[in-house]
Order: sequence, then structure tokens, then C-alpha cells
Amino acid sequence: MYVTLIFAAALWGGAVGLLVPRAAYRLAVPAEEPWRDRCPAGHPLAGPARGWLGGPGRQDCATTPTPLAAPLLTALACAGLAAATGGPRPELAVWLLGAPFAVLLACVDARVHRLPDGLTLPLAAAVPLLLGAAELLPYDAGSWHHALLGALALGGSYLVLYVINPAGLGFGDVKLALPLGAALGWYGWGVLFAGAFAGFLLGAVYGIGLVLLRRADRSSAIPFGPFMLVGALLGLLLGAFSALP
Repeated sequence: MYVTLIFAAALWGGAVGLLVPRAAYRLAVPAEEPWRDRCPAGHPLAGPARGWLGGPGRQDCATTPTPLAAPLLTALACAGLAAATGGPRPELAVWLLGAPFAVLLACVDARVHRLPDGLTLPLAAAVPLLLGAAELLPYDAGSWHHALLGALALGGSYLVLYVINPAGLGFGDVKLALPLGAALGWYGWGVLFAGAFAGFLLGAVYGIGLVLLRRADRSSAIPFGPFMLVGALLGLLLGAFSALP
């Protein structure tokens, strides 16, 4: 059953990951511009949910040059989370539901240095609520109380950093810190600290690498959302594995 669960999680990740490229293309616009409703060739993006759901597009007008990257990343993340969780624990459903949105946010932020409110704010509400439901079910391995405190702690910490240095951190990062703090806090303060620290460490290594390669200077802005999300994934993997009986 353990192997079956990992395989099913990977299939889920690959399937929902196919929907990420189009959504990322539509959302990856500057804040003052409307979301895209046409492909690069000018064709309307039709399909379910007013064109939000669908594949990357025809080969001659695809919305991304690498349409398989997002499904692969989502599948790997879901499989890793299922493997670390070690069984059908209720919080795994929350992680699997959140994985495609995490990949979508990372894609958008990497392209336009923006984390849309239409994704971060619903996640900030949904993750704590879903974890609250998970705690009501048997075999959970976390604490909803800690999840709520984690959201407040990480969100508050990012808010302080934003107030101190708004040029170095976007307010979208502050909003994203709320659901990530809830997810990491579910497994306790140690996991929350590890996941948050991993995000900062990865972002710092990336920034230093760009400077050393002379592709940026110390004042250059980098998208921090992807590093927050990867750090949170590493923290969740650690927390889920540590919670195994």
C-alpha cells in the first residue's frame, strides 16, 4: 500500500501539473496589466473555467516552451511528500492539494517577480482550515494549534522584514508566509524554523551565485517566492519523516 500511495500521489501531481503552464502564462503579467486571455499567437484561450483549465496550447502557440517541466516538478513533490508521510495520513491530502498551487506560484514569481493575491490570499485561508479538518480525522501527525501559531509567527516575521526593508522583500512574500507558516507549524517549531531558514539559505546562495557570475549586483531584485516554497517543501519532508512512528 505504501508504494501504491506514492505512485498515486505522483500520478495526481503529474495530472494537475498539466494545468499549471496555462495558468502561469495567464497570471505572469505586471501588477498593472490584466491577466492574459490569449496565447502568444493571439488565439483565445478557450476551455473549462473560462479558459483557465487546459493544456499548454497548440505547438505553434504554446503558452510555455517547456510544458512538461511543471507536471514533472509537481509529480516529484507529491511523490516525495507521500513517501515522507509514510501512509494515508489526513494532512497528506492538504499537501497534495497545495502542491500544484505552490508550483504555480513559483512559476509566476520566477517570471514576473509577483505573487498574485488571487493565489496567496485563498491559500492563507485554506491551509489552516484544511489542517483543522485534518486534525479531526484519525492518524494525523501534527497540531492545528501549532499550525495557527506558525502562520502568525512566520507571517509576522516577514511583515517585520518588509517594514524594515521594503525594497528587499515584496509584500506578496509576506502573504505567502502565512500558508507556509501554517503548513510548517503543523509539525512543530523546529520544522517551522528549518523550513524558513532553508528558504533564506537557498535564496542567499542563488543571489551570491548571480553576483559571482556577474549576472547581478547587490542591489538586484530576485524572486524570493520559489525559495520560500522549496524551503517549505524541505521542511515538510523533514517534519513528515520525523513524525513517522
